[in-house]
Amino acid sequence: NCNVFNDGAFEEITAKAHRADMLIPLEHGQPVRFGADGEHGVTAGADGKLRIVEVAEDGEDAILVHDETDAGLAFQLSRLASGPHTPTPIGVFRAVERPEYAEQASAQIAAAQAKAGPGDLQQLLLSGATWTVS
Repeated sequence: NCNVFNDGAFEEITAKAHRADMLIPLEHGQPVRFGADGEHGVTAGADGKLRIVEVAEDGEDAILVHDETDAGLAFQLSRLASGPHTPTPIGVFRAVERPEYAEQASAQIAAAQAKAGPGDLQQLLLSGATWTVS
């Protein structure tokens, strides 16, 4: 929400009066339900597309369980809201475990040093094509 250019842009989904029915909280390993009493849920239709249903009509077993490690599900959830007046998922859509950059860079340097030795900066500067500035 930008107070200068777009004040109130998310009022439809964040207003206290509508919040329970407009925000779909995502929690890993939990059924994707929302509403004041959790009466709405998200399920996958026969075509594979996600849709919003009434839990009482479709049953608890039909409700999708959120898996933050599933890239496909994260994409589908990101496409669930079709505009500013429809329920919108919030929370962690996808969590990815990857090695830290510094850890991988250090491992790459260690592998190069194991293969070719620690190296010599002076030798590097004097090797290859050189020129003199006069």
